[in-house]
Amino acid sequence: MRGRIIGKIEEGRKITDVAREFDIAHSFVSRLWKLFKTTGMCSRRHGGGRVRSTTPAEDRYIVLSAKRNRRTTGQQVANQFLAASGKQISRKTVARRLRGGGLYTRRPVCVCPIDQTAPYCPFAMVS
Repeated sequence: MRGRIIGKIEEGRKITDVAREFDIAHSFVSRLWKLFKTTGMCSRRHGGGRVRSTTPAEDRYIVLSAKRNRRTTGQQVANQFLAASGKQISRKTVARRLRGGGLYTRRPVCVCPIDQTAPYCPFAMVS
């Protein structure tokens, strides 16, 4: 749509007419035209967020090191990463990268036997 707007203005149409035709604000068309004249492009700017602390290759390393030893904690993986790359990352960053790689934390559930011969279990249903 941005390209079509720029094309209409380059044809010689007024900004107000173009805004009315596309049913958008005059200020948007005006800013888009000004941006196009200064930069030569009309695409959106990306990257408004915080810079990531790890690269995609480092993310793969974190997931791989966690898969090698499933019993390591997030803090231990962060320490291994610090030793390997020299970058300090938090336990929460490790958890986010593992979630991104498809690894999730699981806790073992207390499963008590339900037969009559088993010792007392507070979680067993009494019949």
